[in-house]
Amino acid sequence: MRKLIAGNWKMNGLASSLAEIEALKGLTGKAACDIVVCPPFTLIENAAKRSKDSTVIVGAQDCHPEASGARTGDISAGMLVDAGARFVILGHSERRASHNETDAIVASKAVAAHKAGLTTIICIGETRDERDDGKAIDVVGGQLRGSMPASAASSNMAIAYEPVWAIGTGLVPTIEEIEEVHSSIRQMLEERLGDDGRLVRILYGGSVKASNAAAIFRAANVDGALVGGASLKAAEFAEIISAAA
Repeated sequence: MRKLIAGNWKMNGLASSLAEIEALKGLTGKAACDIVVCPPFTLIENAAKRSKDSTVIVGAQDCHPEASGARTGDISAGMLVDAGARFVILGHSERRASHNETDAIVASKAVAAHKAGLTTIICIGETRDERDDGKAIDVVGGQLRGSMPASAASSNMAIAYEPVWAIGTGLVPTIEEIEEVHSSIRQMLEERLGDDGRLVRILYGGSVKASNAAAIFRAANVDGALVGGASLKAAEFAEIISAAA
């Protein structure tokens, strides 16, 4: 399965940051994996122009369930497509926590994204307390079932397992822990989607960096990564991409 490496810039990046996309194009060339960069909304259109005719695909970090309307400050999936995005991250733990996004909200956003033609990266993951209490598999399973819409298929969706306690902390689960969760996710995808569930890419996210990427990519059922801070600089992101070859 061709790996997917996605960079989530979060609330980082100004116009000058687009130079990193130019640099990434030069560093990755004809990469052996799919590369997605998800900058803030303000940079999507120009990022799409900069990445044209390259292996770098531009995505977004969120969308609203509605196609249009009186939703001050929100952005629709159709607007993202119009700006040049082809992917969208949904249900990131930071949005689940600070914007009170439920599984149902994430699923409704995914429906809108699929209707607009976007590929969704749906994020799921447990907190430290939930892992310590032995609830990681149950929590992840509940989020997956609740966040995945009826429109989901391997052609329009990837799943990103991001343990909340590993995001931005430098902490990373053991390879055995990653494999346990990814295997469970794979089983649930197959139960829901049948044979197509075997083709859905399952990404790992949470303190992924050049020094640990290769080991993570060798783990069973790890089909790529959702990368945070390490995706902001082309040189480091390119090393992670190289590790996926």
